Amino acid sequence: MNEDWLAVWIGLLLFALSLVHLSGLDLLGWAVTTSVWTDPAVALAPVGKAYAALGGVGALIATYLGLLVVLGAGAVALGLRLGRFAAAFTVVFAISYVSWIIGSHAHLAAVTPAEQEKFGIGWSLKLTNEGGYIVALIAGLIVANVFPRLAEWLHEAIRPELYIKIAIVVLGAFLAVTVVGRLALASTLMLRGAAAIIEAYLIYWAVVYYVSRKWFGFNREWAVPLASGISICGVSAAIATGGAIRARPVIPVLVSSLVVIFAVVEVLILPFLAQTFLADEPLVAAAWVGLAVKTDGGAVAAGGITEALILAKNSAAGINYEPGWILGTTATVKVFIDVFIGVWAFILAYIWTNHINVAEGGERAKAREIWERFPKFIIGFVVTFAICFIIAVSVGPETRARMTPAIAEANTFRVIFFILTFFSIGALSNFRKLWQDGFAKLAAIYFLCLFGFVIWVGLVISWLFFSGIKPPIVA
Repeated sequence: MNEDWLAVWIGLLLFALSLVHLSGLDLLGWAVTTSVWTDPAVALAPVGKAYAALGGVGALIATYLGLLVVLGAGAVALGLRLGRFAAAFTVVFAISYVSWIIGSHAHLAAVTPAEQEKFGIGWSLKLTNEGGYIVALIAGLIVANVFPRLAEWLHEAIRPELYIKIAIVVLGAFLAVTVVGRLALASTLMLRGAAAIIEAYLIYWAVVYYVSRKWFGFNREWAVPLASGISICGVSAAIATGGAIRARPVIPVLVSSLVVIFAVVEVLILPFLAQTFLADEPLVAAAWVGLAVKTDGGAVAAGGITEALILAKNSAAGINYEPGWILGTTATVKVFIDVFIGVWAFILAYIWTNHINVAEGGERAKAREIWERFPKFIIGFVVTFAICFIIAVSVGPETRARMTPAIAEANTFRVIFFILTFFSIGALSNFRKLWQDGFAKLAAIYFLCLFGFVIWVGLVISWLFFSGIKPPIVA
């Protein structure tokens, strides 16, 4: 057993347990979920209503114990010392989840004015709860650089590649349900959105990769996750494609952190630019936001703000568009971008195996060698996506409606594994060395590419595919 296969089996186990929910039996509802909060008493809750009696703390304990059992069995399969792993994992889980709770505080995570009003706060960093990833990374960096002995003691449970690969396998099912949910939005929007994404992605990826390699001198290991993070969905795409080419885990996580930070800037700026210049083309504005903002939470938040601003401006002029279409278009475009993760990771894995990291002697890898070197977690991602998609389009509307909460329970674990990944990367990283390795240059590339051409190419493509299409008018 190796980490790659272990990740596939654990991811498939979570996926299978979530599907049991369709029969009316909830096997994962005890998992803990964290909401944006100002009152700690309501921050945590079980993800399934059937387990409400557990309460937030009870769900947190149940989640820890469930992960300890599954990952403990995996540790034994990998030949690790169970007692040492269990002790270290307890500390890793505690620090990681506290980081997620802190990152979900309203002053960090609330995005829209309505959210700030709901929580009675006057300001927010607008990170969405994905800001918890950055908090976890910082916590890990503190452990690595201030408490190196603790970092060494935690080494048995610091396994970022295992955690992130499990998360990517589960992500396939989550994206499938989301895609099916958007199929009913409007077939025209779907077709145009898919075409726009392919065109934008091929332009984005190639240019960012070229700039990284030729202008800033980064090697392929850095350039690939950066190009993928800017082109698709920053966190998942950077990590999945980084794994496909077997990059060091720290690289895609650093890219992901930059994506979250820059998404905040975009959420603050783009909706107001859209209201000022694109109020007459609301779906162009919606697609533009979806193509430009590189985190799921940030894109949806920006789409919501854009919709509110544009509807208000048009309403003042006597034009009342039906709510939901602007936000729905943004979400549709973003989801199709996310779906491209598996496709591109598969392509890159093949290219790297057969043309970049070739076998000794310069011969092309044979089929068996390609299989042995191919990242198995990508296959897990494709399997969960395909199974979930086929089920969703084959069943009736009532069963399909139950799929969303079912897969949401598995997705809760996907978020937790992301948190564990970010903390683990930090705990393995020497901050001084990270800076020497090029973190400052990484930020410079991201800034140059995002504001130099990604936003503007996205605007042109959105105009080409969505101009002239308007949301329905309220009767």
